[in-house]
Amino acid sequence: MVYSFIALSAAGLGALSYFALSFTPANAILAALVFGCIGVVAMERMLRIRAENRLERAIEDLSRLLATDAQAGAVLGQRINAIADTNPGQRLETVEADISVLGTVIRQVAEAVAEVEDKLASTGPRRDAPMKTPGRVIPAPAPAPDREPVIPLETLRQAVADKRLAFHLQPILRLPHRRVAAYDLMPRLLLDDGDWADPADFMPRRGGYDLVRQIEASALMEAVAVARRARTGGAPVILHVPLSCATLGDGPAAERMLGILDANRAILEGLTFLVAESEWLALTGHERAVIEQIGRKGAGFSLGGATSLRLDMAELAASGLRALRVEAARLIEAPEALTDFHVSDISDYLARFDVALIATAIANERQIVELLDSDILLVQGDYLAPPGPIRQDLSLDANRTITPQLKRG
Repeated sequence: MVYSFIALSAAGLGALSYFALSFTPANAILAALVFGCIGVVAMERMLRIRAENRLERAIEDLSRLLATDAQAGAVLGQRINAIADTNPGQRLETVEADISVLGTVIRQVAEAVAEVEDKLASTGPRRDAPMKTPGRVIPAPAPAPDREPVIPLETLRQAVADKRLAFHLQPILRLPHRRVAAYDLMPRLLLDDGDWADPADFMPRRGGYDLVRQIEASALMEAVAVARRARTGGAPVILHVPLSCATLGDGPAAERMLGILDANRAILEGLTFLVAESEWLALTGHERAVIEQIGRKGAGFSLGGATSLRLDMAELAASGLRALRVEAARLIEAPEALTDFHVSDISDYLARFDVALIATAIANERQIVELLDSDILLVQGDYLAPPGPIRQDLSLDANRTITPQLKRG
């Protein structure tokens, strides 16, 4: 296009010279050719300068790339020299020697433990022999066997039919201010003399599973009603609801319970099912599947009456466990029978898995002081606050403080 403009300009200049300047035809053609040549030469000169500039920039870029490659090569050479100067063979020999020594030590420890176990087996230690610690003598604790209920099954069945079964709340307190952290929803039976019987006095140990399922279903419905009322009042609470294998192992009962939980997902964060340790460890495959479904819906579990803390906490936490309950007397008097940790480290260890430790059956102020010293802050017991009726007129207040004096008053 540029060359076309040059040719048109030359032709125009020749025509102008012939018609306007009275040039002869030969002179006009010569003027046009000269102008065209000058235009072509100027255009070629401009294109050559542009090409030379582009070539110079390319050469500069290539020079910079070569300089960068040279630097990278120098760094790589330094690293290769550093690797060549090391002696991995000597380091491996040192590691192998350490592993050999460690294996020898482990073998010696295993042999010593085996000898101790053989001696204990041959001497036959007495179960009631006291374990001595510096400064005091601690009796070796043995798990107390579950005592049989004093109220016969038929009497209980009749009492339930007469609607003499009620649900009371017993607080779980947080030290040192003794503020309510949660509540146990506890079934209690009204006796003929007006006193209340606790679950240990009437809940069946063998048989009567239909009655147990009925009581636990009523407890769940009562817990849902209390949790909804508390949530509506602006003070949500955490409720521990009793649950056993009688419900978990029965297909229709488990389906009804899961249906209730599905219909009340908004309050499931405040529901914790209290399962006895003996029943938790004896769960069948079907019962564990129900446990997993409950956990996926958002509810949690509390392990009651724990006789040992030597458990797989990661697995329990994955199953939805939120709390472990241990008798305060056993935890204070003989912690070595429950765990290998120091008492002051137990709570921190469980907190790694978001599992709380609850000391139950508090009997006196000395136990509270010792638990505080060990950073065990969740407690429960009749000494602090016994079970009491659910107040229908007021919402539950999770921030109130309970003292033994108020409880007795």
